[in-house]
Amino acid sequence: MASWTSLTLLFFPFLLLTPSHAATFDVVNQCSYTVWAAWAAPGNVGGGQQLNQGQTWTVTVNPGTAAARIWARTGCSFDANGNGHCQTGDCGKLACTSYGSPPNTLAEFALNQNSPPYYTNRDFIDISLVQGFNVPMDFRSTSASCSQDIQCTADVVGQCPSALKVPGGCDDPCTIFKTAQYCCPNGSSCEPTTYSKFFKSLCPKAYSYPKDDATSTFTCPGGTNYKVTFCP
Repeated sequence: MASWTSLTLLFFPFLLLTPSHAATFDVVNQCSYTVWAAWAAPGNVGGGQQLNQGQTWTVTVNPGTAAARIWARTGCSFDANGNGHCQTGDCGKLACTSYGSPPNTLAEFALNQNSPPYYTNRDFIDISLVQGFNVPMDFRSTSASCSQDIQCTADVVGQCPSALKVPGGCDDPCTIFKTAQYCCPNGSSCEPTTYSKFFKSLCPKAYSYPKDDATSTFTCPGGTNYKVTFCP
């Protein structure tokens, strides 16, 4: 027998044809030092930009983009071809087309997502510390249709447990220990740990481990625009 969802799509296909347009993300560096902002999504999509203090980089992201992230890199050096390395958040080049390496504070998003009958044309956004922390961050919507504001502004690096301390940031326990307890491989069940509770205590709205969905995922209508600020 056809499922309710299948019948819905058969007789009401317009649910998947919700008009949508590209979203803009204004990425602002308010840190007292230079960062190299980056964004990436699956399919070798992304980019990067050096941002001195007070500078803004506007990123335009196609509707339907999912599993995407924006982050700051620190301690970077690139050659004339844009190849190089960073102390934190490294992707190997100035214009990233792949995710950065830990530690890096992440602004994650999926745009214009549909799962009838539960929701249509919704954006999902979050700040994640699952890959550790390198710079404070504010991730907020800027459109009148949504008023989300997620922050992680605590001195995480200054209070970082000694086992997670690395140059330039506070690393994640999965990267350090490489065990299922901390890495939560697909299909497994895992619980908060001492280290995830440390991150959660400082940034209550941020993901502290991979299964931290209930208190860390936020939504806006599709078509919303956003602002990501480093060192707000």
